[in-house]
Amino acid sequence: MIFVTGGTGYLGGYVVSRLLETHRERVALLVRAKNRSEAVSKLWNGLQLHMDEKRFEKVLPLVSFVPGDLTAPQLGMSRDARRRVADEATSVVHIAASLNRKSEKACLNANLRGSLSVIGLAREIAEGHRGLRRFSHVSTVAVCGKRDREVVQEDTAIDWDRSDYDPYGRTKKFAEHMVRELLPDVQRTFFRPSIVMGDSRFPETTQFDMVRAFCVLADFPALPMRADGRLDIVNADYVGRAIADVHLKSAPAHEIYHLSSGSESKTAVEIGDALLSRYPARRRPRFLPGAEGPFASVVDRMASMTAKKGMRGQMALVGSLLKVFLPYITFDTVFDNSRIVSELGEKPVPFTDYCGDLYAWAKRTKFTYPYRSLAGVTDSENRGAAWA
Repeated sequence: MIFVTGGTGYLGGYVVSRLLETHRERVALLVRAKNRSEAVSKLWNGLQLHMDEKRFEKVLPLVSFVPGDLTAPQLGMSRDARRRVADEATSVVHIAASLNRKSEKACLNANLRGSLSVIGLAREIAEGHRGLRRFSHVSTVAVCGKRDREVVQEDTAIDWDRSDYDPYGRTKKFAEHMVRELLPDVQRTFFRPSIVMGDSRFPETTQFDMVRAFCVLADFPALPMRADGRLDIVNADYVGRAIADVHLKSAPAHEIYHLSSGSESKTAVEIGDALLSRYPARRRPRFLPGAEGPFASVVDRMASMTAKKGMRGQMALVGSLLKVFLPYITFDTVFDNSRIVSELGEKPVPFTDYCGDLYAWAKRTKFTYPYRSLAGVTDSENRGAAWA
């Protein structure tokens, strides 16, 4: 059994759906829920992007729900649930994290305190009679800190003398350090996704912050970046497959993998031209790298607006999104992905292949996903999912 945190989230849905459907693995999901029905509903919301109701019901017997909370003491798990996980789990996939790049408090609580609690549980599993086969930690390329116009390799990404962009990158960097220090005798795998945006197979998505920022920038007549600046964007279906498949391998070739587009990352003008090919009436934007400073100042003022409704509310939302993501869009740094390409025998799908469909769907649906209810969800005892 695989103990998974963050399994009902956006990226977690990709990982868990592949573990359940492709590999038929049993998973124990840490989930904030009052009862089994609420837990099943949360998982359905996380997986309906990947499967219909019949397929969901088919894999549900492979799931054990573990009520808890990443930031609570002992993960908020009951003594019996914790003992059961320690006895039955043989590996851990830690995905849960706070992506709130503006909040130091949120990142400290989830990415440091939460990760420390997960490591503590992993330590108990490792010392049990089954042992711990692998601890997979989903990190981020943001651990590399402030870079510009580089190709970053896995083993040299972390430089403790380099400044960080934000609390997210800083806390994820230290979380990696904790895993190495506190689980020295366990096989570990670190996955570092770059900008995860969209699915190469279909335009639908349930994660909109980065998509909204992309669409806003795509509509600007002028952009504060170089035309040849590279954007390391990777499709979510590739990332989910990589995490699930490598975690299950008995002996992956490496400890750290960049889940990225690497040297084949597309430039800003290539992405713009991909949109132009779909919408020929659009005009190619002007690229003004010297305007990054003034543009950032305008974004700061927009983000500081207090209104939550109307035009000012929309401006505040856009400003907040751009303030967070602008450094990741303009720093022209990519992350070598040759390790994961070799491990999987497959490259990510170029963003230019599917960005037009993603843009069109997101704008048409006004950045919302049409979640479907699960009929009879309250009858979850008959659906096979265990409740720890």
